[in-house]
Amino acid sequence: MANKINGSDTFSSLPFQIDLELLEALLEPEDATYPWNPGDDESEAYFQELEQQFGMDDLLDEELTRRSQDFYGHLDTLWSGITSTPDYNDTRQQVVVLNLQEILLTNFAACVPQTLLNTIATKAAEIFAARQLISDQLVECVRTVLPAWETEDLLVLARPFAYAMRSSESQNAASAISNLQNSEWTALSEVDKAKVSLAIASYAFTQLNNSQSEV
Repeated sequence: MANKINGSDTFSSLPFQIDLELLEALLEPEDATYPWNPGDDESEAYFQELEQQFGMDDLLDEELTRRSQDFYGHLDTLWSGITSTPDYNDTRQQVVVLNLQEILLTNFAACVPQTLLNTIATKAAEIFAARQLISDQLVECVRTVLPAWETEDLLVLARPFAYAMRSSESQNAASAISNLQNSEWTALSEVDKAKVSLAIASYAFTQLNNSQSEV
């Protein structure tokens, strides 16, 4: 009977022992070094180490933020340099305009306002390659400097110059320019100013055509 009682006590104590082991496992920290008593010297050292780690993390975050800002700022600088760099075709066009302006100034600056010559040179270089009738190109080239004129009237005056350009003749342009050399620009009539402007535009297109043939 005694053996039965002892066996019964042993059997009944097993669940209690299992409960204790389970409770101990639940209460055991993941980090065995965690100081549960803040008053211990080891606890103070532990928390100081944690603060230093957090401080290093903050410094790393600040450094990463600063470096990323510097990096993107450098990218913006490079990109602005690329976008502001003129294209080869744009640069070449500018050279063509400047050369043509110099040619017109050399030949007509004594009699024609420089602004008018520069405007004609710029417009002629811009529309030189356009697929237009020569007369239309001549009119478009001088419309800015002759704003009071109607397009139809300018086309009438432009036809002789267009014909001369098609036939590789320059008598009409030379005649208009020679008349200019004997008069001041301000003394010319509106019709003569229009003819001279068209003659200069014709001369500009001829220069462009010759320079393209030489390339």
